[in-house]
Amino acid sequence: MNAIPSDLRGKLDEVMKRVGRAAAKSGRKPSDITVVAVTKTVPADRIREAIALGITDVGENRVQELCEKYDIIGGGCRWHLIGHLQTNKVKYVIDKVSMIHSADSLELLSEIQKRAAKGDRIVETLLQVNVSGEESKFGISPADVPDFLRKAAAFKNIKVKGLMTIAPLVDDPEEVRGIFRGLHKIFIDIKKENIDNIDMAYLSMGMSGDFEVAIEEGANIIRIGSAIFGGR
Repeated sequence: MNAIPSDLRGKLDEVMKRVGRAAAKSGRKPSDITVVAVTKTVPADRIREAIALGITDVGENRVQELCEKYDIIGGGCRWHLIGHLQTNKVKYVIDKVSMIHSADSLELLSEIQKRAAKGDRIVETLLQVNVSGEESKFGISPADVPDFLRKAAAFKNIKVKGLMTIAPLVDDPEEVRGIFRGLHKIFIDIKKENIDNIDMAYLSMGMSGDFEVAIEEGANIIRIGSAIFGGR
């Protein structure tokens, strides 16, 4: 068996140290933060190495890539679909993923509900919110979140477990602190409403360039690719 490359071990150790420092600033423990290793274009053997080093959650942007790697790696980790999901591709991932981060329309939820009911399972999802208002990003507007979630609560085979956003790419992560703070406020406000079948447990925000600020502002799921696996 090949030795685990030291660069991967070192990168993971460094990420976890940074997670720990950011968690401490927000009064939490490192174990309160779930690190989803984003494996876009990362080969299966490299993913296996990360799992051997303690990664438990793996995130893929594309359905086809997730399915190909799932067929090789299987259930040795929890799989997350973090990219945009088209309704006609729900059937391919419904029995593979632990969580869908990118629910952004009632049409998509309706298809997830149909497939989940057929398989007699509950699918955990996050609602993607376009806090920044960028036209290039998917997600619903912050103002529409409460009404959307009240409608989403009717889907009995779906459990909305929280919110997700993607911040703009910037050189200084302080520039997007307001984005993360804004989503955290929505998260707290929705939690107070106690909507049936809506569980505000997870706040998925922050990537390699800004995850420390995201954690400081309340994230408990971060999506880390290049800081673990290097540049694509």
